[in-house]
Amino acid sequence: MSFKIITDTTANLTNATVSQNDITVIPFSYFINDREYTCTDIDSFDDTDYYTSIKNGTVVTTSQINPQGYIDCFEPFLKDGKDILFIGLSSGISGSFASAQVAAKTLKEEYPNRTVLLVDSLGASLGEGLIVIKAINCRKKGMDIFQTHEQLLKFRSRIYQVFIVDDLMHLRRTGRLSNISAAIGYVLGIKPLLKGNSEGKIVAFGKIRGRKQVIKALAEKFYALAQNPKLVGISYAGCKEDAEYLISLLKEKFSGIELMLVKHEPVTGSHIGPGALALYFEGGDTVREF
Repeated sequence: MSFKIITDTTANLTNATVSQNDITVIPFSYFINDREYTCTDIDSFDDTDYYTSIKNGTVVTTSQINPQGYIDCFEPFLKDGKDILFIGLSSGISGSFASAQVAAKTLKEEYPNRTVLLVDSLGASLGEGLIVIKAINCRKKGMDIFQTHEQLLKFRSRIYQVFIVDDLMHLRRTGRLSNISAAIGYVLGIKPLLKGNSEGKIVAFGKIRGRKQVIKALAEKFYALAQNPKLVGISYAGCKEDAEYLISLLKEKFSGIELMLVKHEPVTGSHIGPGALALYFEGGDTVREF
């Protein structure tokens, strides 16, 4: 029997990917001047305007999805006799996955004959989205929900997520940088190199002088760590030219790779700030240690 794949908007998937593969997406909310917004259409999202406004001082806040939000999304599919596989934003940067766990436990009691399985992506943006695509491919191959769930739990640890930001202020303000002491001293053109670690938390692990050089450092991580690089993700926060430069660097050595290029969605984007550029790819089982 097939199963329903559900994720959230922080997976940063395009409209085509969602619609062509029957994916349901739960929206996160963000707030500007106490007004609530959601972004369910990344294709039409004006990242230039959004990230420019943040650079000019607009303060964006976000909220996690509560258990009832997940229940409202999951329950209609369970009533319809479908099992659910949910892939969510990293628990290392949001409490929302814990809400999904509460919802799943509640629904399992009400629908004992149905299956609800959850995957903590340990990632954000396409670090989460690539896991959704893996789930889609498993389902297409005829794997059941349990086989797919097992595959995803292994696959998530092999997704390397490395990124750069223009200003650490946003990560500091929202408390999303786990090793803040290691990031002190990024001044005079020194740019931080950041990644998602094995717990799905954001850590700083390098300092490089100059924007162009730190973009090259992203490519060098790919050269050194990528394994079976069939699908590679790039997200950018109002800096498309930098993303295109990164693509050119990747294709210098890997001309046949398939690239997913997306505007970084506004919820996790508010935490990393304007000018953020991220690279996502598959590596070995211990790739997050590097």
